[in-house]
Amino acid sequence: MVVKAQSKGQGLSGIHVGSDNVRRYFPKNVSTIELQLDHLRIQCGLAPDFWQGEPEIYDPRLCAWLETKHMHASRNRTPVPLDLVPAGNNAFRLEPVSAQPAVRQRMQRPTAA
Repeated sequence: MVVKAQSKGQGLSGIHVGSDNVRRYFPKNVSTIELQLDHLRIQCGLAPDFWQGEPEIYDPRLCAWLETKHMHASRNRTPVPLDLVPAGNNAFRLEPVSAQPAVRQRMQRPTAA
């Protein structure tokens, strides 16, 4: 799923998951998730309003990772897209969006000889 890294000012960065993704991937009974950030694994708490119109995840370690890895691409604080890939039960891997979109190959019809 595509999420957006965003900054609310110096030292407060997180990811905006989006309401549709919350309904699809995050059960309401889950209060923490595991995020894999490169080689680092962290647990992040989900605030109660995560399911009520504020689908954002903030954590100091996530903030530091975003600031060093991704937020530099957006000096004007425009949200930066990232992939949040399910990686197990209540676990996700956060990584840059692939620069090359997947290309679908068209099936060739056999030519008459």
